[in-house]
Amino acid sequence: MRILVTGATGQIGSELVPALREVYGRDNVVASSRRRHGSLGDPFVELDVLRRDELERVVRDYKIEAIVHLAAVLSAKGEQDPALAWDVNTNGTINVLEVARANKVEMVVIPSSIAVYGPETPDNPGDIAVMRPKTIYGISKVVTELLGEYYYSRYGLDVRGPRLPGVISWKTPPGGGTTDYAVEAFYEAVKRREYTFWVRPDTRLPMIYMPDTIRAFLLLMKADSSSLTVRFYNVQGMSFTARELADTIRKFIPEFKADFKPDPLRQRIADSWPKSIDDSRARRDWGWKPEWDLESMARDMIENLRRVLVGSG
Repeated sequence: MRILVTGATGQIGSELVPALREVYGRDNVVASSRRRHGSLGDPFVELDVLRRDELERVVRDYKIEAIVHLAAVLSAKGEQDPALAWDVNTNGTINVLEVARANKVEMVVIPSSIAVYGPETPDNPGDIAVMRPKTIYGISKVVTELLGEYYYSRYGLDVRGPRLPGVISWKTPPGGGTTDYAVEAFYEAVKRREYTFWVRPDTRLPMIYMPDTIRAFLLLMKADSSSLTVRFYNVQGMSFTARELADTIRKFIPEFKADFKPDPLRQRIADSWPKSIDDSRARRDWGWKPEWDLESMARDMIENLRRVLVGSG
């Protein structure tokens, strides 16, 4: 299968592309982004998903059979420029779906987010639940899910995706999400032994470690379409409060000092999301099961960051 990955140099793409190349072969996975940066090798193309003609040319030239569409403006960053977030997240997605339909692409994989939920959503929601988000990112992801379902039912285009919680990783910094504190805390703990969280200590949110995120993508992509009972699936690795995260980091870095000064915007966003999500359907339909919990993830994060940040402070 020949795969195009948009937004490939971001937090997820920078690790998903190598994993896909290992499974499908290096030459069969084309990475793309608006600008080339990071360590991803060829094949790579500079591509703006808002330019449908460019997208179509790449799909045809490389004989693309599947698209993993990661290009997006995330929640906190999206609130700074809602018009840009809407343009990239919605019009970019329409371009991907239209090009895929017109060129008979076999599969389009688009991650969604817990940002689709809102304060009216009951806690621990399943895959089909009340979605009344309060951010432009969340609104655009609801539209993405509805578009994916529409293109599946209307045109038979196989659109599917994991609905992700906060993603924690050490290889590539996150890009403007509300849950980024869960990554920054590790960086600052290793570098400076202290960190000021921008949420209250009792703020609990669902999270997932990057290795589990990659496995979720690979498992869902390999699943037979006939076994899927929805097009977008909740996946969760763990759920913890900011204080629990600080306490766990302290197990490995005893001198770590945590402070909490909630940022009004990001705290409001965090408070609008559920504390955990129900991923039982993904477990049943395509064998999803997380392998990392808070403590094992914290140990791995700190070990790796100590290795890569040596001499940085």
